[in-house]
Amino acid sequence: MTTQNLLVELFVEELPPKALQKLGDAFATVLADQLRAQGLTSADTAVTAYASPRRLAAHVSHVAIKAEDKAVQQKLMPVSVGLNAEGQATPALLKKLQALGADLSAPAAAVAALKRAQDGKAEALFYDSLVTGATLDTGLQKALDEAIAKLPIPKVMSYQLETDCELPGWSSVHFVRPAHGLVALHGTTVVPVKALGLSAGCTTQGHRFEALVSPVVVPHADQYAEVLQSDGAVIASFAARRDEIARQLAAAAAQAGNGARPIEDDALLDEVTALVERPNVLICQFEEQFLDVPQECLILTMKANQKYFPLLDAAGKLTNKFLVVSNINPDDASFVIGGNERVVRPRLADAKFFFDQDRKKTLASRVEGLSKVVYHNKLGTQGERVERVRAIAKAIATQLGDAQLVQQADLAAQLAKTDLVTDMVGEFPELQGTMGRYYALNDGLGETVADAIEDHYKPRFAGDTLPRNTSGVVVALADKLETLVGMFGIGNLPTGDRDPFALRRHALGVIRMLVEKDLPLDLNALLAGAVPAFGDKIADASAALADFIYDRLAGSLREQGYSAQEVDAVL
Repeated sequence: MTTQNLLVELFVEELPPKALQKLGDAFATVLADQLRAQGLTSADTAVTAYASPRRLAAHVSHVAIKAEDKAVQQKLMPVSVGLNAEGQATPALLKKLQALGADLSAPAAAVAALKRAQDGKAEALFYDSLVTGATLDTGLQKALDEAIAKLPIPKVMSYQLETDCELPGWSSVHFVRPAHGLVALHGTTVVPVKALGLSAGCTTQGHRFEALVSPVVVPHADQYAEVLQSDGAVIASFAARRDEIARQLAAAAAQAGNGARPIEDDALLDEVTALVERPNVLICQFEEQFLDVPQECLILTMKANQKYFPLLDAAGKLTNKFLVVSNINPDDASFVIGGNERVVRPRLADAKFFFDQDRKKTLASRVEGLSKVVYHNKLGTQGERVERVRAIAKAIATQLGDAQLVQQADLAAQLAKTDLVTDMVGEFPELQGTMGRYYALNDGLGETVADAIEDHYKPRFAGDTLPRNTSGVVVALADKLETLVGMFGIGNLPTGDRDPFALRRHALGVIRMLVEKDLPLDLNALLAGAVPAFGDKIADASAALADFIYDRLAGSLREQGYSAQEVDAVL
């Protein structure tokens, strides 16, 4: 059969950046799958997804104008039901044939054309027919409707469109963002489909400010990306745009000199790719006085609030330069650079203010403030939680070391949560633990306690490092055991994919520390020893919790390559 390549594009208002790549892939995949299900594509068909801030598109190769007709054999009913004693058709059979569109002008001939075949223990009647293949017009309409319906939209918008019929009025449309254009090209031919109140054509819109022409005419399905880039100043492919941004970031960092390199953050790169249509990376800078603030604070505010790429030197230390991915490419970029530098300055000033204010109070003076922060309505405040962690940490430290370890672990456990009531962590919760370490050093508590305060959250994720010193291991174990024992004790267990208190991650963290640090501690004794710290707030669920932890251990061992039989035998 003769085929042509197909291009479908939805032109919309700015799409949610964190969902853009997923939306683009889903649109192309479902569209191609639906065409394939209707027999309109071939075995050689390739699918290319396009996604930019204002468009979702798919290029599907080798699409037929019409699917081939198919011979279909359908079972009707047992012979004993369809034919009477004289071999004539029963009313049930005639009704079935009529529903299938069979020619009943000569019922005897129609019945004679049926085939008989053994079906299990009984003989059945089968009807052979030729199903007409779907045309591209109807097939693409069905595929497009399905692709739109199955988009993983984070939140649907509703908006009104004026109807184009004789009677004036408005119709409601529900989609992720208001849609303004639809392109459907089979080779050079427009396929007359409709979606979201729009009729398909061969024109789209390019960059808001830098497109050479408006509208952009797409002459052929295969020229979509090329014409959109040349005439519309838009890189339609998400992957191509991402690669171009990465290339420009590396080039700009090299231009900045001194071995500078942009911070590596795939999530940030993906988000920025979803925000620009024509990337242009520029070098900006801020005053060096802000480098007195911990670099984690500056990096976080630049990444999270401004979507900038901070530049690190060869030693991994933050510099006073950063990279901006602009969506315009003016002849004189000084205004763009100056604007971004003005915008980032108040953000950095806020971070410096928070840091300076927080250091005016010691961590020890903040302990009392934790009694005003609710941890859980059944388990009390953060202050009560801290006392439980201290009790568990003392017991563990006593088994692992001397009086010095007990003292250091107790102090770290007492102060580990105090940075939660600082201004910096209030603004940037991601910095909890990190800021605790800086403030502990500022209070003169020493590296051991400071490291333990930061590390008590570790491991935060799969593959994360473990605490650096024994005090940190003790407090991290105590913190995770307190969470596990407390939540199991009040029956707050993870279900399905819901685990709001990250109990699975805490269990894996306990396992990793016990195994990788080779600690001479008995798990069951640890769990039982943590229960008294809660008083009468919880029931003893140590047995169920032990089973839960061993299940996580079994899963961890299987992921490391051990067979199910080996894991079961060991456990």
